Amino acid sequence: MSESALLAGPALRRLRRRERLTQAAMADRLGISPSYLNLLEHNRRPVSARLVLQLVERFDFDPRILRQEEAVGGIDGLRRRLADDLFADLEIDREEIVEWLASVPQAAVAFARLYDAGVTADRGVADVQPLTLARREIERWRNHFADLDAAAEELADELRLSHADMGYALMERLRQQHQISVRILPGDVLNGMQRRLDLHARQLQLSEMLPLPSRNFQVAVQLAQLEQRGAIRDLVRGAQLADAAAQQFFARHLHSYFAAAVLMPYGRFLRACEQTGYDLVILQRRFGVSFEQLAHRLTTLQRVGQRGLPFFMARIDRAGQFSKRYAGASGTLLLEGEFSCPLWVAHQAFDRGGDICTQRVSVEEPQQGERVWLTMACAREGVSSTEMDRARYVTVLGVEANLASHLAQVRAMESSQSTPIGPGCTRCYRSECQQRALPPIGAALHFEERLQGATPFNFGA
Repeated sequence: MSESALLAGPALRRLRRRERLTQAAMADRLGISPSYLNLLEHNRRPVSARLVLQLVERFDFDPRILRQEEAVGGIDGLRRRLADDLFADLEIDREEIVEWLASVPQAAVAFARLYDAGVTADRGVADVQPLTLARREIERWRNHFADLDAAAEELADELRLSHADMGYALMERLRQQHQISVRILPGDVLNGMQRRLDLHARQLQLSEMLPLPSRNFQVAVQLAQLEQRGAIRDLVRGAQLADAAAQQFFARHLHSYFAAAVLMPYGRFLRACEQTGYDLVILQRRFGVSFEQLAHRLTTLQRVGQRGLPFFMARIDRAGQFSKRYAGASGTLLLEGEFSCPLWVAHQAFDRGGDICTQRVSVEEPQQGERVWLTMACAREGVSSTEMDRARYVTVLGVEANLASHLAQVRAMESSQSTPIGPGCTRCYRSECQQRALPPIGAALHFEERLQGATPFNFGA
């Protein structure tokens, strides 16, 4: 039975007990046999759409509770929480998580709420960063916001009819609909900022240091703030984030999401991906976007009935710190550590200019075993006018290798071998790695005076 089948045994049992009905009585009211209801209540049969309609018609029943896993981000959402170092010794596998969600979904929701609030048995209330809270909400949606995508696609169609050049069309939309003009200013006039909205002058002021894709993106962000205010406000309110900064981070992500969806409208973008074999260079040029903008967009292609490949993306600095990371629908745990693995191609990309560096990597995930990923990394610099202040980042894009055989980047690779890496040393349990800087959390260290391995850390379970 597929994991996507709607198994709702606990919800049906709670409803029957609330109504104080026997299985025979409830089955009679639903027009099914008692034996079939028994199978449904024990998750041995999925709930059909027809039966959901009958539950709604015959009982005071909210069908949303049948999808309790959506409140925790599904199986992958629980896997990411259980990948915490606190649970490293439990070795909870994917099958146990599937069974947990199917048999006691409310208990899974309760665990997720406690974890997300930072409450644990030995740590008390943790200081959860606003960015982490916002990211958890994004991952709960698998970074796909269908209503924003539809609105962006509609706007993109209007803009294409008005002018062939998307940048010009965006600026004209801003001028005609909102009486705001776009002005390019020197970086020192903007005090190092990339964008500033001057309502007194009715100007959107952009730094001259921004490349063209970034200028277009910033104009699209401004349109998102003006034209999608209500939709984005509702999404932020629905997230129920208590922290004000987390709400702002989430809103900023949604503004950027809409902007990217305007520049790369869903249907046309997905067709281009499939026609070109997800050729990253062609896609960048065809839609006039940067590698980072493209990587963001590729993590969002989860429209029902029109799905793209499940990519993840991350952005790291030279120290291996993540400044962005979105698992999307990939289910990867590679992004869950505090630092990235130094053996990852992302670190080599810093010295390769703007070239796209490709690498197959194998990752040992505690709840799923060995997984092989195709990863592609590209470096970029910030927009500061001085060499000293210019930030440098690498954006990494990844997809599971068994889904990527037809990709253009795969055809250009010379080797099919994969490099074993991990989610940072403290979360990696590869004992043979000579690059290891720290032992994994929770591992028992062994010391022998007469032996010295490749690293000072000899550890077991």
